[in-house]
Amino acid sequence: MTTKKDDNWQQQAIEKFAYSALKEQRARRRWGIFFKFVWLFIIFLIIVAIFSNSGRSRQAVSKLPHAALIKIRGTIMPTGRASADRVNKALRAAFKDKTATGLIIEINSPGGSAVQADAIYQEIMHLRKQRPKFKVYAVCSDVCASGAYFVAAAANDIYANPASIVGSIGVLMNGFGFVDTLHKLGVTRRLFKAGKYKDFLDPFSPLQPAAVAQVHQMLDVVHQQFINSVKKGRGDRLVNNPIIFSGLAWTGQTAKQLGLIDGFGSVEYVTRRVLKVKHIVNYTVSPNPLKRLFNSFGVSLGAAFEGGMIKAITQRDASIQASYQ
Repeated sequence: MTTKKDDNWQQQAIEKFAYSALKEQRARRRWGIFFKFVWLFIIFLIIVAIFSNSGRSRQAVSKLPHAALIKIRGTIMPTGRASADRVNKALRAAFKDKTATGLIIEINSPGGSAVQADAIYQEIMHLRKQRPKFKVYAVCSDVCASGAYFVAAAANDIYANPASIVGSIGVLMNGFGFVDTLHKLGVTRRLFKAGKYKDFLDPFSPLQPAAVAQVHQMLDVVHQQFINSVKKGRGDRLVNNPIIFSGLAWTGQTAKQLGLIDGFGSVEYVTRRVLKVKHIVNYTVSPNPLKRLFNSFGVSLGAAFEGGMIKAITQRDASIQASYQ
């Protein structure tokens, strides 16, 4: 038979054991968080060292005669890596560098915003007037179509691969219509508007002839601006054939016959054979290197490092969602 004293002793022992286990668990958690911070700090230092060395290497090369390189990849749009803001910033840096003997714009893009493409085109033309002896060469990679060719037309000369897709000088606006689908489903569209043609892009409303005519008029105006810019950039090198401006695209081999490009060659070819230099310096404005690196690993820590710190690690097994800008 146990006494009251024995019961108290057992209860105290259990409480001490539970407290000890809880204390040990908290200690492990604190050390776990501490080591996570340590590892992240080490990784941060390694990244800084890598990009610092890269910066010093570029600085050393840029003191020598070199070809300036700007890459335009992906859709040309205001928020993308091929936005006019980023490309024009790189253009100004390249033209400003007196040790650069020429500029190569490597393009691999299906096109995009006409406004963004024209902004880049106009900036190239402006900078060429400021430094006329500084030649600009466009090199078409896999695709240089629509707005991408708009940009290329501002170069002194255009090179491509015989298999590159070049051209598509046209403008489009597309969408879908679901008017008949609504009728078949027995759905009634309820739309309130102010302005007779405010719903001309609504996919659930019938097309209105006057609105369609207005859209065609807008597209024709933008298309003519595109045509004028290409003619200004290419001059009499273009074959006198209206099919060039029909919106069709061609291989590099046919594009050369039509006068859309001047020859076949890569970035390396233009560097060695045309500019006759050994070094290439990339002036492309890219996302923050830390953010880009973490994005490539599918980790959304770039924004935290950009601010100089990691705000919190709240759970031991917290998962970090992937993100890409």
